[in-house]
Amino acid sequence: MTAAPLVVAAAQINLWVGDIAGNVDKIAAAAARARDELHAGLVVFPELSLLGYPPDDLLLRSALPRAIEDGVRRLLAAAHGITLVVGLPEFAEDGLYNAAFVIRDGAVIARYRKQLLPNYGVFDEKRHFLPGRSPVVFEQGGVRVGVCVCEDVWGPNPAAAARLAGAQVLVNINASPYDVAKHHDRLGVLRARAAETALPILYVNMVGGQDDLVFDGSSLAVNGDGSVGFQAPAFAEGVFPVTLQGGRFAGSVAPALPEEATVYAGLVQATRDYVNRNGFPGALLGLSGGIDSALIAAIAADALGPERVWTVALPSRYTADMSNDDALVEAQRLGVRHSVLPIESAFESFTHTLAGEFAGRKLDITEENLQSRCRGVLLMALSNKFGHVVLTTGNKSEMAVGYATLYGDMCGGFAPIKDVYKTLVYRLARYRNTVSPVIPERVIERPPSAELRPDQKDSDSLPPYDVLDAILEAYVEDCRSIGEIAALGYERATVERVAALVRRSEYKRRQAPPGPKITRRAFGRERRYPITAVYGDL
Repeated sequence: MTAAPLVVAAAQINLWVGDIAGNVDKIAAAAARARDELHAGLVVFPELSLLGYPPDDLLLRSALPRAIEDGVRRLLAAAHGITLVVGLPEFAEDGLYNAAFVIRDGAVIARYRKQLLPNYGVFDEKRHFLPGRSPVVFEQGGVRVGVCVCEDVWGPNPAAAARLAGAQVLVNINASPYDVAKHHDRLGVLRARAAETALPILYVNMVGGQDDLVFDGSSLAVNGDGSVGFQAPAFAEGVFPVTLQGGRFAGSVAPALPEEATVYAGLVQATRDYVNRNGFPGALLGLSGGIDSALIAAIAADALGPERVWTVALPSRYTADMSNDDALVEAQRLGVRHSVLPIESAFESFTHTLAGEFAGRKLDITEENLQSRCRGVLLMALSNKFGHVVLTTGNKSEMAVGYATLYGDMCGGFAPIKDVYKTLVYRLARYRNTVSPVIPERVIERPPSAELRPDQKDSDSLPPYDVLDAILEAYVEDCRSIGEIAALGYERATVERVAALVRRSEYKRRQAPPGPKITRRAFGRERRYPITAVYGDL
């Protein structure tokens, strides 16, 4: 007689760091849906789902242990008729653990403690947690289920230990941030663990934006032969049924999307969660008629709805008429509020005030930056008066080499494309126009310019963006030396110049607002370099 299939629900949900009561409500509601609508016997939630991820130094708060205890108590009372695997911080007598509790009918029937604690990239778990030592296996519907947490599946030992303890299937709960290569990397790791253990593995990940991270979900199941039995869509919250029968997972498999579609969805998700969870009524940005602000205006409208987005044109004496025209066209296509605030009088006032101090000196980048700072003052004034957060429009290429102005175009609270190279900005703009043509084609086609002096182009100050981005990727993400990059075929003088700009701009980046990570090595918590240092060709 064939054994009845086990229905497992993958709860790919969006959780809020610190909101233990709200997270408990969300977990309980998802468990009830899994039980009543999906008829699941087991529902699996993400890593640290009770508290949210990453909690950072919230874990040091003296009131947190009691709050977690109260949350567990509420969850035990709320969830019946289905087994839950839930991530949470476990405060034990010997220290703090990143744990997974298995809950069934009002009791904790098993406790697993994460064994491999990552301390690279964006992770800093050894700062707070102790490592677990032992596997945990529980029985569900006649199947022995092993549990592990996130990083545990990236090394061979925890999965092997679960197999030796009798596991017939492995459940891995995650808070795994998105980057453009992450799905490929995850799939490779899961296939390696499945091949080593011959176990089917269910990988459940959270979704949502959290400061400078964004989580894509993309939960999946890999069978012992490496085949994908289930794949949840990226950046889609939901509770997804997965059937386990005959040692194999089966469920819906979301189609693979182009990289641009996934990145765009991540930027929208990150912007929406940052604005909403920090209590801003909306977002505003300077819409210049250039490609960067055009893309961010579309992201903001898609994230928040056009009624909550305010674009502002801030023309100067150097702003081309077509820039003003294109900004207006996009604002009308998006349906957002649009204002025009010329900066000429403010700029003249500042230059008049400084005229005596600047006497005898030629016009230079000072006057260019002064225009940018006039714009920053006006945007921040609107933010203060109306409460909208200012979205800054700098991309990763500009942030890398300092082609951004402190207290000017870096003014604001969130930087949606801070980790997006300029070449990808163009690809994202073209992708967004395939959904609906909101960005004027001329904005995409014209040479980029800061428009801070007559006939200015970015190429006056920087290498072509395809060259610049390739050098930056090698230098910033791959940590290659100047000599190694030059050996790839790039002119050494150009590489030296780009590397010097990156080093000299560290102090600027320390003052930049947060923005979502989408590359393998983002500026901020993932790339920590000294401001004051000499490291030449390293």
